[in-house]
Amino acid sequence: MKKKIFKSLSEKDTKKLAAGIADLLRDYNVVCLYGEMGAGKTTFVKALASFLGIKSRIISPTYIIIRKHRTKKGKDFYHIDAYRINDKKNDVSEIREILNEENAIIVIEWADRIKKYLPKKRIDIEFLYKEKKDEREIRIIEIF
Repeated sequence: MKKKIFKSLSEKDTKKLAAGIADLLRDYNVVCLYGEMGAGKTTFVKALASFLGIKSRIISPTYIIIRKHRTKKGKDFYHIDAYRINDKKNDVSEIREILNEENAIIVIEWADRIKKYLPKKRIDIEFLYKEKKDEREIRIIEIF
C-alpha cells in the first residue's frame, strides 16, 4: 500500500491531480472516491474523463447509479455513484459484474457504500474539506 497526501486550493489543483491518476490507470482499473457532498469527487471524475479523451458530458449518475462512456483508446469508462445504493444483492449485482471487467476503467463515488464488493487492487481517494472554502486535502492510497 502506498499513501500520498495532496493539498488542493482550487478546482484547477484537483484537475491536475486527476491527470496524475490517469497515468496510474495502466496498473489499476478501479478508482474509489470518498468524501462529503461537494468535496470535489465529481469535479475529479470530469477531469479524469477528459484526460482519458472522453468527449461526452460527465454528470453524476446519482439517480441512475451507472453511466458508461468510451475512452479515446476504446476502453469502457464506468462512472458509478453508489450514494443511493442499499446493501441488497439486487442493488449491486450489475456493479459486481462491472467490477469483474478487466478492460474497463471504473470510478466509484461513495465507494464506502459498497466496500465489501470492491476489489483488493484499487486506488482509494479521499476528499476532505479544510478550513478555507475551496481548500481540500486529498488522500490517495494505492492498494495492491
